[in-house]
Amino acid sequence: MEEKKPVIEGIFEAGFERIDKFNGRKTKSLASLYRKVLMNLGEDPCREGLLDTPERVAKAMQFFTHGYFIKPEEILGASKFHEDYRQMVIVKDIELYSLCEHHMVPFFGKAHVAYIPNGYITGLSKIARVVEAYARRLQVQERLTMQIRDCIQETLNPLGVAVVIEAKHLCMVMRGVQKQNSVTTTSAFTGCFLKDNRTREEFVHMIGIKLH
Repeated sequence: MEEKKPVIEGIFEAGFERIDKFNGRKTKSLASLYRKVLMNLGEDPCREGLLDTPERVAKAMQFFTHGYFIKPEEILGASKFHEDYRQMVIVKDIELYSLCEHHMVPFFGKAHVAYIPNGYITGLSKIARVVEAYARRLQVQERLTMQIRDCIQETLNPLGVAVVIEAKHLCMVMRGVQKQNSVTTTSAFTGCFLKDNRTREEFVHMIGIKLH
């Protein structure tokens, strides 16, 4: 019998509004595993403060990774308009929260995304939703940067795409080298952002200044 898709797939459907519903079977299975994790850590999952923790974590992890059930290219395609505009479009300071796939602890920061249209534009909020869709998966920052770039390039076919992400990784802050103020910056470019230094410099300048 074919397995039904998890209910959490509907989180960003119906106008992309958040719906806090979770797959009951997955929640129960994950909660059982997290109960064992608590025991292996030396905790008592039956004590008052932890009674509901396994289920809460099970639901939280489904939300943190719901990007697996979103198709970012469909988000862009659903809001694709013909427009004869060929100047840079920038959406900057997009908050992002993700989980490092090596330790499954958070990394968070901001994404700055630009593209130069080639006959088509998209809704500005859709750029942020593409960032969200890829961030809500187990990730490394380098791949996340390239996935955002490639999705926009392949769906809109613009003259160029630029993506810069600045993030703080708790795997470096809370464990390992424990460097509290370290920030990781990654970038990915296509088209004129890659070939034209002046275009790339304009983008870097624009994301670094405050206009409001």
